Amino acid sequence: MGKAASRRVTSHEPPASARESKARAAARQASQEPRAPSREPQVANFDRIIHERLRLGIISALAVNDRLTFNDLKRLLATTDGNLSVHARKLEEAGYVSCVKSFEGRTPRSEFTLTAAGRAALNRYLDHMEALIRVARALTT
Repeated sequence: MGKAASRRVTSHEPPASARESKARAAARQASQEPRAPSREPQVANFDRIIHERLRLGIISALAVNDRLTFNDLKRLLATTDGNLSVHARKLEEAGYVSCVKSFEGRTPRSEFTLTAAGRAALNRYLDHMEALIRVARALTT
């Protein structure tokens, strides 16, 4: 007899990939079922664009300043050019900040401002955080 004929399957469980697929399908179905509205805030509803630490710093700094240059933000947030550039671009793509690029002599200057959509998103984010804090305090007292 060859090797293929001598193998025995000792487990009646499906392979791990099949179990994972079934779990994903069950989770997808559960997420589509109607639920009673919850009075508690959902952590999953965080605005992931703002929730990242450096992006929250950019939005917060712009919320209390009319406009800030790239170098102002870099100094204020103690970050690198590349890191600030990537996160500022993500906020700009989301419509939360606007960037005006110009030159002072031969030196490029990028100036950022918070948009109305960015201010609204920050207010929603802060409301959500305050609601989570109230729930956490109520559960710990």
